[in-house]
Amino acid sequence: MIKPEIVSQLQKITGKEGVLTAKEDLNAYSYDGTTTWTHMPDVVVLPTTTEQISRVLKLANENKVPVTTRGAGTNVSGGSIPIKGGIVLCTVKMNKILDINKTNLTATVEPGVVLQNFNTALAKEGLFYPPDPQSFLGCTMGGTVAENAGGPYCVKYGVTKQYLLGLEVVLANGYVMKVGGVTVKNRTGYELVMLFTGSEGTLAVITKITVRLLPMPAASKTMMAVFDDMIAGGQAVSNIIGSGVVPAKSAFVDNFVIRRIEQMTPMGLPLDANALMLLMDDGNPAAVETDTQQIVDILKKSGAKEVKIAKDADEAAAYWKMRSAGFAAVFGAAHTVLAEDVAVPRDKLAEFIKKLGEISERTGFFIQYLGHAGDGNLHPSIFTDIRKEDEFARAQAAMGEIFRAALSLGGVLSGEHGIGLEKQRFLKEAMDPVALDLMKKIKGILDPNNILNPGKIWEEEGA
Repeated sequence: MIKPEIVSQLQKITGKEGVLTAKEDLNAYSYDGTTTWTHMPDVVVLPTTTEQISRVLKLANENKVPVTTRGAGTNVSGGSIPIKGGIVLCTVKMNKILDINKTNLTATVEPGVVLQNFNTALAKEGLFYPPDPQSFLGCTMGGTVAENAGGPYCVKYGVTKQYLLGLEVVLANGYVMKVGGVTVKNRTGYELVMLFTGSEGTLAVITKITVRLLPMPAASKTMMAVFDDMIAGGQAVSNIIGSGVVPAKSAFVDNFVIRRIEQMTPMGLPLDANALMLLMDDGNPAAVETDTQQIVDILKKSGAKEVKIAKDADEAAAYWKMRSAGFAAVFGAAHTVLAEDVAVPRDKLAEFIKKLGEISERTGFFIQYLGHAGDGNLHPSIFTDIRKEDEFARAQAAMGEIFRAALSLGGVLSGEHGIGLEKQRFLKEAMDPVALDLMKKIKGILDPNNILNPGKIWEEEGA
């Protein structure tokens, strides 16, 4: 429990309007996008400047008060849950786009800028920022950096880390530090920008972000392919990439999601399809026409029983809206949804899908999944009820089998959601012990009092 005098000092830093202590307010910051984790903070602080964050962290560090940084709370790994109580430091009020430089193809933003708002501003300048997690309508830029977010576009364009040039961060002791810069090339010492990218709020608080931009592609085409066989659908994407064509976006949903979407928001999807594959190609108009025809031909040769090309931008947007609705369809299907995020080598995707079927048959749990396909990133989900202790334990064991199946194929525990609380018990199986120890030592150097998002990524000693 935080002492009243600390709350009083926080109010002096941000103003009383920037400090929340009412139970109703605290409850709103006690959970994230998962259905399994919740914990109340002692206080919520809403800073508006880097200087305020610096003073908050200095105060917290001196008093050894835990600080959990939070953006919009759309993350799905338990990363923004204040598991140790203390302060939730929410950066949504720091939401200014500070600079868009069309000549340098760069932009600088505060961490609370919503990704969709950022891309809307860029579009007016004919520019484009590719990372596009499914929560793009609400997630903040700081959160995407902290989780190294991806999305369907990362097949061709890569994830957040490929676009970061510079960061301003506040260390646990309140020191404000700048790393990187605004140049595309920068080989000055260790790559410290990457150290903070994907660090899940455990090393510093991000206060400014400089990214590189791309010109908006001149043309694009979206395709939807219907498959009777999910494994064949997964193999189709490997076949497309193996042919030398790399789609801009690639994603698929299974029959469960198709039927759920039609129940919630009818879109005329084929209810008998076992899988729907979505692909988009972009670039020069002539090249897009040629590539699209090649992709369609490969889809048909790979077993697609139907392939549709969106006739215009509105129809293409409707296709991708269907994919975005996938998570809502999944999370509304049960009291507790274990929704995960694993990635395997692209050429192992079909084999991984087969293994998921075997795990489902062996454990008795239906395993629903959707994913990005073209980058080997899959989101398998198990429906259960945390209130039923035995069932929930068996569901967790089944999810453990899924993680180990991915690792056995050369995959990883997380493609884009992070480790947080959800996967920390598996980290020692997925990492070299020396590498894991090195991570802990880096954490100890930057945050010796362990105030920044404690209890995350790896299991604590004796836990």
